[in-house]
Amino acid sequence: MPAFLYFCNQFFTLLHSSVQISSIINVASVAPHHHWWIITAFSVVIVIMLLIDLGVFNKKTHSIGNREALTWTIVWIVVSLLFGIVVYFESGLNSASDYIAAYLIEKSLSMDNIFVFILIFSYFSVPSEYHHKVLFYGIIGAIIFRAIFIFAGVELIKLTYLPPFEVNGTEVQLNVVLTIFGIFLVYAGLKTFNNHKEKQKDFSKNFVVRAAHRLFPFSNEYDNGKFFTRQNGKRLATPLLLVVLVIESTDILFAVDSIPAIFAISNDPFILYTSNIFAILGLRALYFLLANLMPLFRFLHYGLAVILVFIGTKMLIADFFEIPSPVSLAAVVAILTISILLSVFIKEEKISTNVEQTSK
Repeated sequence: MPAFLYFCNQFFTLLHSSVQISSIINVASVAPHHHWWIITAFSVVIVIMLLIDLGVFNKKTHSIGNREALTWTIVWIVVSLLFGIVVYFESGLNSASDYIAAYLIEKSLSMDNIFVFILIFSYFSVPSEYHHKVLFYGIIGAIIFRAIFIFAGVELIKLTYLPPFEVNGTEVQLNVVLTIFGIFLVYAGLKTFNNHKEKQKDFSKNFVVRAAHRLFPFSNEYDNGKFFTRQNGKRLATPLLLVVLVIESTDILFAVDSIPAIFAISNDPFILYTSNIFAILGLRALYFLLANLMPLFRFLHYGLAVILVFIGTKMLIADFFEIPSPVSLAAVVAILTISILLSVFIKEEKISTNVEQTSK
C-alpha cells in the first residue's frame, strides 16, 4: 500500500507538472483544500474498477449484452454518486453540488459520443466483440488528455484576469478565457439546437486516418482483436488500431465542448477532473446499453443545446450575477428530465402528423 500511495502522489504530480513543468510540486498543490485521503481514494477506486473491468469480467473477448451493460451502467452511476457523497463530507454542499453538476453536464454532453461511436464502428465494420476493447483504450487516453485539458485550463484562467473595474459601484474583474468560453458555449448550443440531425460520415477523409496510413501499412483483417499482425513476413497494423485512433481523436474534439462547460461550474481542478472521469468511465457501459435506443431520446439533443446556452450564459454573467451551485445543479437536472420525458411521452407519429397539418 505505501508503494501505491507513492504512485498516486506521483500521478497527480505528473498531471499538474504538465501545465507547470518548471516547478516541482506535491499532491497538496494540485488541490490545496482537499485532504490527501480523498485524492488517494479516487485513484484507488479508478485503478481497481479498471482492473476488475478488464482483468475479470472482460478477460475473454466477447460481445457485451444488455444485462451486462445495464449492470455496469448502474455500478458506475452508484460509484460516481457515492464519491459525490464523499466530496460532500470532505468539502461541503457547494463542492458536492459542483461535482454532481459537472458530472451530469459531462454525462449528458457525452451522449453525442455514443452516436458517433456507432457511426465509427459501422463504417469500419468492427465486430461487436471488439467494441469493448476499443472503448477501453479510448477511455485510457481520455483519462490522460482530460487531465491535461482541465489542469492546463485552470492555470490559463488564472493568468487571464483583466484588471478590476467598477460597474454601478460594484467591482468587476472579467476573465478573457472564461468570456471566450461563454460565447463559444452559447454559439455551440444554438448550433446544436438547429443542427440536430447527424449524417453518415466518411472517415476515410479524417486527418487521423490519413496520417495513420502514412505511418503504418495496414492489413484488412482484425486478426482476433490484435493491433498488429504479420502477413507474408511483414508487420502490419490492423484496422482495430485505426479505430482506436479515430475514437481517441473524436473524444478530443468533444472535449472542446464539454471542458469549457464545466469551467462555468467550478475552478477546482480536482472536482472538475474527478467528475469528468467518472462520467467518461461510465460512458462505455452506457454505449452498449443505449446504442440501439438512441432514436428514442430524440429530444435529448435539444436539452443538451439548452444546457450549453445556460452554462455559457452563466459564465458570461458570473461577474455581475452569481448563480449558486445548487441552483445550477437543479437547472441541469430539470432540463435533462424534461427532454427525456418529452422523448418518452411525445410519439414520433404525433410530430409527423402535426407537421403535415401545418404544411397544409
